[in-house]
Amino acid sequence: MTYTIEDISKVIGATRYGLCPADISWLLTDSRSLCFPKETIFFALKGRQDGHGYIRELYDRGVRNFVVSYLPDRMEDYQDSNFLVVRNTRDALQKLAESHRKNFDIPVVGITGSNGKTVIKEWLYQLLEPDRAVPRSPRSHNSQIGVPLSGWLLNRQPQLGIFEAGISEPNEMLPLWKMIRPTIGILTNIGQAHQGNFSSLQEKCIEKLKLFQDCDVVIYDGDNELIQDCVNKTVVSAREIAWSKKNPEKPLFISSIVKMSDHTVVKYRYIGLEGQYSIPFIDEASVENSLHCLAVCIYLLMDPAVIAERMAMLEPLAMRLEVKEGKKGCMIINDSYNSDISSLDIALDFMARRTDDRIRTRTLILSDILQTGFTAKALYRKINQLIESRGISKFIGIGREISSVPKVFNIDNKQFFETTEEFLKSEAFDALHNELILVKGARKFNFDQITDRLELKVHETILEVNMHAVVDNLNRYRSMLSPGTRIVCMVKASAYGSGAIEVARTLQDQKVDYLAVAVADEGWELRRAGISTNIMVMNPERTSFKTLFDHKLEPEIYSFHLLEEIIRAAEHEGITNFPVHIKIDTGMHRLGFAPEDVPELIQRLQRQTAVIARSIFTHFVGSDSNQFDEFSALQIERFDKAAGELRSAFRHKIMRHICNSSAIERFPDRHYEMVRLGLGLYGINPLDNQPLETALTLKTTILQIRNLEPGETVGYSRRGVIERPSRIAAIPIGYADGLDRHLGNGNGYCLVNGKRAPYVGNICMDVCMIDVTDIPCREGDAVEIFGPNLPVHELSDRLDTIPYEIISTISTRVKRVYYSE
Repeated sequence: MTYTIEDISKVIGATRYGLCPADISWLLTDSRSLCFPKETIFFALKGRQDGHGYIRELYDRGVRNFVVSYLPDRMEDYQDSNFLVVRNTRDALQKLAESHRKNFDIPVVGITGSNGKTVIKEWLYQLLEPDRAVPRSPRSHNSQIGVPLSGWLLNRQPQLGIFEAGISEPNEMLPLWKMIRPTIGILTNIGQAHQGNFSSLQEKCIEKLKLFQDCDVVIYDGDNELIQDCVNKTVVSAREIAWSKKNPEKPLFISSIVKMSDHTVVKYRYIGLEGQYSIPFIDEASVENSLHCLAVCIYLLMDPAVIAERMAMLEPLAMRLEVKEGKKGCMIINDSYNSDISSLDIALDFMARRTDDRIRTRTLILSDILQTGFTAKALYRKINQLIESRGISKFIGIGREISSVPKVFNIDNKQFFETTEEFLKSEAFDALHNELILVKGARKFNFDQITDRLELKVHETILEVNMHAVVDNLNRYRSMLSPGTRIVCMVKASAYGSGAIEVARTLQDQKVDYLAVAVADEGWELRRAGISTNIMVMNPERTSFKTLFDHKLEPEIYSFHLLEEIIRAAEHEGITNFPVHIKIDTGMHRLGFAPEDVPELIQRLQRQTAVIARSIFTHFVGSDSNQFDEFSALQIERFDKAAGELRSAFRHKIMRHICNSSAIERFPDRHYEMVRLGLGLYGINPLDNQPLETALTLKTTILQIRNLEPGETVGYSRRGVIERPSRIAAIPIGYADGLDRHLGNGNGYCLVNGKRAPYVGNICMDVCMIDVTDIPCREGDAVEIFGPNLPVHELSDRLDTIPYEIISTISTRVKRVYYSE
C-alpha cells in the first residue's frame, strides 16, 4: 500500500520542511535494512543509538523522506528531500501504523503472553497460509518498534494477519492494541518474566488482556485460574474459547493427550464436534501451543480433517529445547532461549520424558533467574520444589543470587559457582559423564560456552551461512534499482551450496519477488518447507509438469517442442493461464528461442489459453567484463527487438529481464522490469570493485599435529616430500567434503590463526594435511578454508575455475550453520 508524503504528514501531525512529491511504501528504522530508497521514509528513532546520525548516510543511498525530532545542521545539503518534524519519532511511527491498520477489515490474530508467542504465530502461519494470504510479524517483532513495522506488512489484499505483542512494564499494551486491533485474541500464559516491573501476576495479566478489549473471540487456557479470573474481570464483550483438559463443560474440551516416543496424539470435543490430531512433538509447551492453534482453526471453521493433516506437518522453530549429543556419554538439552519459572517447568517436563539406558544422572545447570519480583529465598524455594518433583539428581547453580541461598535446595548432589567461567574451570565440569544435562540460563551468563564445551563435534567441518550478510547484499543491489523494479533471487543448486530452504525463508521475509531454481524438485522442496514466494524453474523437465502445476512453479520455456508439451499437459489438467517465462537465445547458444522465432511463437501463444507469458528474458554472455561489451550491446539489441514484438502482441504486461549480478551494476539502464541476483547475493562480487559482505565461511579444526624430519613424506603416493623440519597438521576435510584435490601439493592454502598454511601431499577423501611450521597453533584451533579472510575467488583462480563451482560443490555431509549478527 502506498501513501503520499502529504498523507503521512497529516496522520502523524508533523511540521513539514520540503515540498517534494513522494509516494511511500516502505518504513525504515534501521539503516541496514534499506531496500527501496525512493519509496522509503526513515524514522530517526532515539534509543541506544540516535537515528538522526544515519540521515546523511541514507540520503547518500537515495532516501529522500525523513521523520525527525530535529533538523540536520545544514539543510542545504539535503536537496529534493522532505523532513517531517515531530515531537517523538516513535509515537509518530505508531500513529502511522495505527492509521494504516484501519484500512483493513479482515480477521487479525493478536498473540500475547509470557512464552510461546512466536511458536504459535509461526505454527498458525503454517496451518492457515495454504488457504489465504497471511502477513505476520517477522520473527519476534512484538515490541513498541516491532509491532508498527509488522503491521505495515498488511498489504496486497491480505486475508488474515497474525501479530505478536510483548510488554515488559505497565501501560505498554494500549499503543500495541491501537496498532494491531485484533479480532481474535490468544493469551498463551502468564510467567515470571519481567515480573519485577509489576506488583503482581494479576496486574501483568490484566495489562496483557488490554490487547483484546474489542476482540470477537479470546482464546486461553481455561484451567488456569489466574487467567480465568482476569478474563472475567476485563474482557466482557468477547466470545471465549477457553480450552480445558479437566472441565468437559468448557467450549473446547481436550478429552485425551497421549504422548508417544516421537509424537503426541490429542483428542478434543468442541460443541458436539469431535476430532483428533497428532503433532511431531512430545514436550508440554508444544502441546499447549498446538491447543491455542486448534482453537483458532476451529473458530475459522477449518475442516477437522485438514486440521489433522496440517498439525502432523508442523515444523519446529530453532529457538529452544535443542537436544545435542555430548561428550563422555552425555546428552545436552539447551534451553537458554528464556529464563523464568514457567519455561523451566516446561523444560524439566521435557527432560523427564527422555529415557536412555546409558544415562545414570539427571543434571540441571541453572543460572540466576532475573526480573521475577521475588526475594531470592522465595524464588529458589519454588525452583527447589520443581527440582524435587522432576527427579533431578544433580544441581549446579551459577550466579551470585542463586549461590547466596544454597540451603533452600534439598538435593544432596549440588554445587554453586558465581560465574560461568568459574564453573568451566572447575572439577565439577570435568566430572560430567553419562548424564542428561539441562542447560538453562539467562543470556547474560553466556551458557553457550557450556554447551559448546559439552557438545560432541561429530564432524568438525562446517559451512557457516551469515544470513545478515545475505540480507545486506540483497539490499545493496536493491539500492541500485529504480522503484518498482522486481528482483529474482537465485537459489538453485541448494542456494549455491548454502542451503536453499533457510536462504529462501530469509529472502521471503525480505519480500523478494521471485526465487529461481534449476529443476522442479528443487521448487517442490521449497514449497514443502512453506515457501510461498513466486518460484521460477529455469530448466524444467517434461516429466515434471504435474509437479509444476501442483505447486505453482513457473517454468522457463525455451523451445516450441517444450511449449507444445506443457500446453497439452495443462489442457489435460484443465488449467488456464499458467504463467511461463519465455527464454530468448541472443548469443549464449545454450537454450532459448531464436529471435526470428518470435512471430511464430506469438501465433502459437495466441491460439491457446493454457499458458500465459509472464516474462521474457535472456542471458548475457559476459556482462562481468568490458571486453565483451560490444557483444553485450548486440545481445541487448536482439533482446529489445524480440521483447518488443512479444509485448506488443498481448494486452497484459510481460516483464523483461536480462541483468545478472554484474549487469545490475554495469548496465543500470537495462534493469527493465526485473533483474536476477545470483552470485552477489552470497557475497561474491563478479566485478573487481567494492567487496560485498561475506556470507559463506567454510571452516574446520586441527585434529592432530606431528613433527616430521626432512626426507619424510606425507599422504598417498608419497607426494608430500618434507624438505625441512616441519610441523604438519591434519584437518578433517577432503574431496568428499568438496575440497578440490588440485589444491593439494602446495597448489593452495588455508588460514590458521590468520596465516597461510599450504596443503601438503595429496588431499584425501576425508582428511588433508597442512604445513603449520611457522604458525603458532595447537590441536583444536580453527582453520578457514574460505571466508572473510580468504575469499572464494582466490581458490577458484588457483583452480582455473569460477567461484560458482567452489561453493556449489560443498558436500551435504558438511553441516550448515545459519546465524545472523
